[in-house]
Amino acid sequence: MNRFENKTAVITGGGSGIGATASLRLANEGATVLVLDLNLEAAQSVVEQIREAGGQAYAYSCNVASTEDVNKLIADILVDHKVDVLVNNAGIAHVGNLEQTTEQDLDRLYQVNIKGVYNLTHALIGAMKAQQKGVILNLASVASNVGVSERFAYSMTKGAVLAMTYSIAKDYVNYGVRCNCIAPGRVHTPFVDNFIAKNYPDNQSEMFEKLSQTQPIGRMGTTEEIAALIAFLCSDESAFITGTNVPIDGGFITLNS
Repeated sequence: MNRFENKTAVITGGGSGIGATASLRLANEGATVLVLDLNLEAAQSVVEQIREAGGQAYAYSCNVASTEDVNKLIADILVDHKVDVLVNNAGIAHVGNLEQTTEQDLDRLYQVNIKGVYNLTHALIGAMKAQQKGVILNLASVASNVGVSERFAYSMTKGAVLAMTYSIAKDYVNYGVRCNCIAPGRVHTPFVDNFIAKNYPDNQSEMFEKLSQTQPIGRMGTTEEIAALIAFLCSDESAFITGTNVPIDGGFITLNS
């Protein structure tokens, strides 16, 4: 498929996990992908994979939490590129209930998960309005919709992502800009492996299985499955979809309630 031929996509957190797989998927479908990541080396690695496969991509170091850095980077990008798609994927996690969440924890998650989405979207929305077309896809979570144990700060930020999605979709629908979000359940990424290795070094396989079984379907999702949904919602095939939160969670939201 060439659903993204002659289109340019900005993907934050594109150096690893879901962001890396989404970058590869959109590039494979014809997009010029601008891979933004705090870790420039990781972003460059993804870009090299895309170019080796015959695609077009560029790597950028980006701290999504810094309004100044984001505004400067996007201004530079817009000199050379017309951005058609923004995927706000960059995010960080935190484990802990209210009592186990410090003010520093809360501020750290706010800066990346909420302000990061604001910074990128705010920097690009003017250009999308001017061209009367654009797609914004935000990464929310099942934690936006239902209570998840010991995820107080994370749930707070992902709830905000959901609310921002609805607001942006409402305010910019008449400018040809669509905004949706997806709500993944637990996805097998390097973050999950590192979390298990750090917190459960003596029973990693047992914990992996336990976490997998929290999805009614009996396993974690794959980054390829998430990227496939991202690609659909960012393509013209979903031109009639905006202001929507799409679960991709192995039945977590509905079958656990």
